[in-house]
Amino acid sequence: MSQSSKMKFSLFILFVGCVARIHAGVYTQRFLDQYNKIHSSGYFSSQGIPYHSIETLMVEAPDHGHETTSEAFSYYIWLEAMYGAISGDFSSFNTAWDVMEKYIIPTSADQPTNSNYNPSSPATYADELDQPSDYPSPIDSGVPVGQDPIFQELVSAYGTEDIYGMHWLLDVDNIYGFGNSPGNCEAGPSEPGPSYINTFQRGPEESVWRTVPQTTCDSFKYGGQNGFLDLFIKDNSYAQQWKFTNAPDADSRAIQAAYWASVWATAAGQTSTISATLEKAAKMGDYLRYALFDKYFKKVGNCVGKYDCAAGSGKDSAHYLLSWYYAWGGSLSTSGGWAWRIGDGAAHFGYQNPLAAYALTSELKPKGATAAQDWQTSLERQLEFYSFLQSEEGAFAGGATNSWKGRYDTPDSNLTSNTFHGMFYDWEPVYHDPPSNRWYGMQPWSLDRLAQYYYVSGDSTAKTLLDKWVTWALSAITVTDSSYEMPDQLEWSGVPGDNLHVTVKTHSSDVGTAAATARTLSYYAAKANHDQAKQVAKGLLDVMWLNYLDDKGVTAEEAREDYSRFNEPVYVPSGWTGTYPNGDVIDSSATFIGIRSFYKSDPDWSKVESYLNGGSVPTFTYHRFWAQADVALAVGAYGLLFNE
Repeated sequence: MSQSSKMKFSLFILFVGCVARIHAGVYTQRFLDQYNKIHSSGYFSSQGIPYHSIETLMVEAPDHGHETTSEAFSYYIWLEAMYGAISGDFSSFNTAWDVMEKYIIPTSADQPTNSNYNPSSPATYADELDQPSDYPSPIDSGVPVGQDPIFQELVSAYGTEDIYGMHWLLDVDNIYGFGNSPGNCEAGPSEPGPSYINTFQRGPEESVWRTVPQTTCDSFKYGGQNGFLDLFIKDNSYAQQWKFTNAPDADSRAIQAAYWASVWATAAGQTSTISATLEKAAKMGDYLRYALFDKYFKKVGNCVGKYDCAAGSGKDSAHYLLSWYYAWGGSLSTSGGWAWRIGDGAAHFGYQNPLAAYALTSELKPKGATAAQDWQTSLERQLEFYSFLQSEEGAFAGGATNSWKGRYDTPDSNLTSNTFHGMFYDWEPVYHDPPSNRWYGMQPWSLDRLAQYYYVSGDSTAKTLLDKWVTWALSAITVTDSSYEMPDQLEWSGVPGDNLHVTVKTHSSDVGTAAATARTLSYYAAKANHDQAKQVAKGLLDVMWLNYLDDKGVTAEEAREDYSRFNEPVYVPSGWTGTYPNGDVIDSSATFIGIRSFYKSDPDWSKVESYLNGGSVPTFTYHRFWAQADVALAVGAYGLLFNE
């Protein structure tokens, strides 16, 4: 070998060695350790679906640990994207998207009557109710409803009337027994799962403890005479039907993850290996635009009075914010069939995702003719929304709604002088039990997305918002060599523009919110060159790794005082009776545990039973998928950003 050849060979070996070691730091290794635990400790079903938690006795938003959410799928996709960045292998990112697409995006067979949808009349109006005991909400065809301005654009782009978006909730092991697996309607308890289900239905005062879980494909096989339909809405007649609900923060998180996969795969020269998946992410973003519109496509701004508030035309029904949901459904019968779609007029700051909006204007442009422009408008509107909701201290408060109380009611007088594009401030939008803005976790979940957007764009507005939030967060966090204390429950006073203030009411050592906070601080510190933010992020990651590590992940014991609510009554109107597939009776004496008898066979039930009989508050060490992924993503991001 010639001297020049030897030199080239030596340089090649040096280059390969550097590449091999570039992600071999302490924190990227912690990512790999955590990643391997997640993939080997019971977090996934036999189909490869991520459970909400390893443990089955779990009640929060899902009412069973082996249900799962679109949130969990979005974290799974993000986890695999980062695995590609650190390992150089992006095949598992494609796999995660494929599993998501197969099991939680409804197939054409699951949404069979979309061809009957009329975009000039998207849905028939029904009031939202204040209390779970309000029964039922009547359909009112006399209320003006606007036009759906994106339906035809989507059909033209993708050649189908079907929606490409995740339903929010899956009963992975089919514990309820509905058997709504992809392509099957009420196949029953023998179906191994997963099964599409729904729970929340009755408005902001309904907590998970007062829900009546129901099928998403209702052929009247289970429930009462009209399936589950007449528990939630009053109609002159009831038709067998299907219905799905999308959680926009999850779809936008999946798109955010796809953006990072694109960035990391491009840097590794592997874009072609994930290009088909990136196209699907862009497609999801096209349909996610339904979350940008008022529920009934009414004109946005000072929309008071359900009869008086005008029906929208074109895009004047768009608030351009990521709302709490969009939903779609239709009749099971294709003969004279029908279909409907709704958006949502209520938006919470915690659901906003500037990075996803940015991605959908750049690397992940959808095919829809006006999609990129809609997402550019949304990006600008989201930044404005953060500014509107930022408190004097720096934290962000609640959101805003185009439909006060979900009925286009008249808002409180102190909310009409300072609105957000005519939308009314709501400190606890969407749900009240518990209040949707009391949990600190909403802060880092949302601000992490803002910080990532700032990191990739350098946007000065984002930096200004983050400067103030980070100052507040750092003042509210205590980190020592062996412990940390995070905000947990927040209290609010005032309104935007008039003494809007936040107070930290309680603290905790929750690992999920600590991880999200550390990741937020990491992205901010990397762009703003903020040493204190970096050191606090590092401290949080180190303390949780040293103190809360176990054989299945990173977690802390928690007391569940709220499990006293297992005996809480669930409202069922007098005279209404029905049954679940397992024979559990639904009637006016129903309780949470009474319609979930499967819990009495759970290995942890004795702890709850003892508590209900007067014993001590039970404690649990939970392994939630989202929290474990949050930890992995936080240490991985720190390692990638700072090469440590």
